[in-house]
Amino acid sequence: SLFLHQLTLKSQRLVSVKNTINTKSPVWLCSSAMLCVCVCVCVCVCGPLHNICLLSLQVKPSDATLTQPVPEILFPWRSVVVRGDGTMKRVKRDWVIPPISVPENSRGQFPEDLVRIRSDRDKNRMLRYSVTGPGADQPPTGIFIINPISGQLSVTKPLDREHISNFHLRAHAVDLNGNQVENPIDIVINVIDQNDNRPEFTHTIFNGSVPEGSKPGSFVMTVTAVDKDDPKTANGMLRYKILSQNPQSPSSNMFTINNKTGDIITVAAGLDREKVTQYTLIIQATDMEGNPTYGLSNTATTIIRITDVNDNPPEFTTDTFFGEVHENRVNVIVANLTVTDKDQPHTPAWSAVYRIIAGDPTGRFSIPTDPTTNEGLLTVVKPVDFEQTRSFMLTVEAENEVALARGIHLPRQSTATVSVRILDINESPEFTPNPKLIKLEEGLPAGSMLTSFTAQDPDRFMRQIVRYSKMYDPAKWLEIDPVNGRISTIAILDRESPYVKNNLYNVTFMAYDNGVPPATGTGTLQIHLLDINDNAPHVFPSDVEMCERPDPNAINITASDPDLNPNAGPFVFELANRPSDIRRNWTLNRLSGEYAQLRLRIGSLASGIYDIPIMITDSGNLPMSNMSYLRVKVCQCDHHGDCVDMERIIAAGLGTGAIIAILICIIILLVLVLLFVMWMKRRDKERQAKQLLIDPEDDVRDNILKYDEEGGGEEDQDYDLSQLQQPDALEPECVKVGIRRMDERPLHHDHQYPLRSAAPHPGDIGDFIHEGLKAADNDPTAPPYDSLLVFDYEGSGSTAGSLSSLHSSSSCGDQDYDYLGDWGPRFRKLADLYGGGDD
Repeated sequence: SLFLHQLTLKSQRLVSVKNTINTKSPVWLCSSAMLCVCVCVCVCVCGPLHNICLLSLQVKPSDATLTQPVPEILFPWRSVVVRGDGTMKRVKRDWVIPPISVPENSRGQFPEDLVRIRSDRDKNRMLRYSVTGPGADQPPTGIFIINPISGQLSVTKPLDREHISNFHLRAHAVDLNGNQVENPIDIVINVIDQNDNRPEFTHTIFNGSVPEGSKPGSFVMTVTAVDKDDPKTANGMLRYKILSQNPQSPSSNMFTINNKTGDIITVAAGLDREKVTQYTLIIQATDMEGNPTYGLSNTATTIIRITDVNDNPPEFTTDTFFGEVHENRVNVIVANLTVTDKDQPHTPAWSAVYRIIAGDPTGRFSIPTDPTTNEGLLTVVKPVDFEQTRSFMLTVEAENEVALARGIHLPRQSTATVSVRILDINESPEFTPNPKLIKLEEGLPAGSMLTSFTAQDPDRFMRQIVRYSKMYDPAKWLEIDPVNGRISTIAILDRESPYVKNNLYNVTFMAYDNGVPPATGTGTLQIHLLDINDNAPHVFPSDVEMCERPDPNAINITASDPDLNPNAGPFVFELANRPSDIRRNWTLNRLSGEYAQLRLRIGSLASGIYDIPIMITDSGNLPMSNMSYLRVKVCQCDHHGDCVDMERIIAAGLGTGAIIAILICIIILLVLVLLFVMWMKRRDKERQAKQLLIDPEDDVRDNILKYDEEGGGEEDQDYDLSQLQQPDALEPECVKVGIRRMDERPLHHDHQYPLRSAAPHPGDIGDFIHEGLKAADNDPTAPPYDSLLVFDYEGSGSTAGSLSSLHSSSSCGDQDYDYLGDWGPRFRKLADLYGGGDD
């Protein structure tokens, strides 16, 4: 048993070695032969132990003289264990099956046999074998299949290690009833890698940079390539190298690359951006550890840009620059200073900074830089006086915004001289001092001489004449002599004028020379006016209110004086002696130098306006007095002490004019209302009259009366006679009762009623109707109804005759109605009625 166990372990190792070594090698054939001999010996010696599971080898025919064995996997075998009592027992033991290795991209015939799985119980009964797991019954399905009877495991297609590097399957053995007879066995299938993938660079073009002047060994950049093959084998081990460099200046080998990491470094000095701005390298990556015979290769492009450093100082294009500027001008460009710099444009190493190192101690010039052209713009920042300095000689230095690289110094060409010439112009005369302040007392009479206000011409070399004029004098108090600039008054100066602010009165004068063109300058004269006592005080406030029965019955007043102290307060207040009732009704007591109290002597006072004269005297050196009137309005008051009568409303701002305007508006509004009412009544009357005239339902003269029986009696004459109107005029011969349209075509001659007199009065409609009725009754040619019938003409072409023949005749002649008797009994009655006499 121990021997068999060792033999089994040897066989397992041999199977594992077989899967990794070419089965046709001599070593394998020798080992296989030795294994077969050992198996035969074991079978002969241990024949009775027929249930022992072994690893056997099958031999299948081959094209070569040697055969290739197919491994066979047996399910776990049962070992024999001796008990303490001397009996034996079979114990089930699990095997660990070594992985099966299958090369990828196999070109053999498929399905290709891999291994055979067999159970030692298939001798007694029929078994069925199956495999499960990814690649069998799980995605990707169908890669591995097994013969259910023989247990032969096969692969159906080429494998791809880059897709799936290994498969984990489980083999099962069941009887025909589906009962498991063996525990499942785990089978691991490893896909052996082949060099079937080229290296791939992560970028087609790599970009890097290195400063110019870098020392050899300076790191530049790293290029990276990847290989999908197994990196643990030579198939995935890459090596890098530089195939070419362009340009090959100053050397063909300016860079090198680490063949394992892909790091590019410099190997030579002489990188100069001003000569070569960038290098292009072709990098190759090869697998199989760089073996050019068996390895696969790929290339990529690397662009290395040489960055700029400040190794070139700015240099002036000439040693001396020239410029000129007019005096007193500022923010004017005098000259453009140009430099050259070989560094990369628009970088701190290229941009120039200009400094004036000599010739401008007062700082009248500055040199900003034009960012586009890199020129220095020499500019005047402080006014320059031609009379003081006619020219400047400046020394200018140019530097870069960043310091020069180590070992680089400013050359002589970085310094230049600028000659600036100052041009003279006609300058404006200048008043000195400006403004000029003088102090005067107010009240100076007109014609008084005040001061001289003159200006000087800065142009000392131009001998020009200066003249003066007044430019601004709001109160028109002063005048100036145009030749000598003497100022005098033309009106009295008044400190209390509204043009005087804080005791100062400002006047502006102008000085001009006779240059071409003339230059002008202005100066301001400030006059500080000193106060004199020229204004008398007056009472303040001028209007007060008081109740008829005041409580308290006192009013505090003060005085207002435009003058300043000591020409103002304290004041003296005194009631006038006249009229006499002033002192009888009022009393005035001084509270202080500024205030006094007016008190009512009597208990009450009638409502009204009272003007109380008060004499007020100020405290000037020559005191001034003034009789000022205090207007006291006495009114009825409410419990708060406020006036409530109309006088208060007027005092509050509603004057007599406003009240009159309000009354006029009220009157106009009443008149408009009255006119509107009259117009409404008139319109109602016109509407009623129009209804009497044109209402088609009520106007019986325009109606066609329809009866259910022929003829008519007195009941047909029941009309509202109030709606009938008397015509304004009658024809001289007769009155027309019937009306006929002018477009009618009468069938008979016109009938006229007998003449009748007009109504005695226009309003006696009843008499008029009775006369018309009598005339109609006596007219034998009148129709049977005494109504005014008007019919429209129906037009030609009608089969019916016109109804216009039914009208009352306007003829004054008699008509014979005897022919009606021939029409029947009913018309005979009509003939008797209308054919008779007046009775």
